[in-house]
Formats: sequence, structure tokens, C-alpha cells
Amino acid sequence: MKDNGAPLTRADEILLLAILRLGDEANGINIRREITERAGKKLSFGSLWVSLDILRKRGLLEKHLADPTPRRGGRGKLYYRITPDGIQALDESRRFQEDLWKGIPARISDWKKS
Repeated sequence: MKDNGAPLTRADEILLLAILRLGDEANGINIRREITERAGKKLSFGSLWVSLDILRKRGLLEKHLADPTPRRGGRGKLYYRITPDGIQALDESRRFQEDLWKGIPARISDWKKS
């Protein structure tokens, strides 16, 4: 299933940005840690897996299994990376946010309605 053109939610954006920052180290544990540290959001692994799967089905992420290791009992780790469609969705989300903030002072408390 490819992205239906729906805009990213704030949660989608945070998740995709965490994966982008992590690069080749974007597995579930590292993604969860990155989101907690940068966004102050605590996610259960269950909700993380659901969100990752939804973004994958939209074509914004892909996942791959690393080679199994004896240390992991013969299992491999799942890693995620952003697809070109995911990069495009982040670019569009950034442009949208920038357009929304145009004309608003950096300090909102300086805002004066005319």
C-alpha cells in the first residue's frame, strides 16, 4: 500500500525524524530512545510497532532484517529506513510548518494584533 497523500501527523513526523537521525542504527530500541530523549515522549513498544507498520504500509518506511547472530539466539534485528516517499513527506511537512509560521514573530509574546 502506498501513501494516500495524507499529511503527516505530528507523531508521524517525530517518528520519521528519529529514524532519519539514527540512520543505519534505526532499530526499535534506538528509535524509542531517540523519541524519548528528543521529544520527551514515552512510547510502549506495542504502539511503536503499530506506528512503524502503518508508515511502512504507506510506503514511507522500509524495514530489513539484519543477519542473525548467536548472541541474539540466531535471530536478526529489524532495522528501518526512510524511503524517498518518506523524505518527500518530511519535506512537505516542513514547508507546511514554515508557511504556517510566516509573519509570526519568533517570540509569540511579541505578537500584536492590529
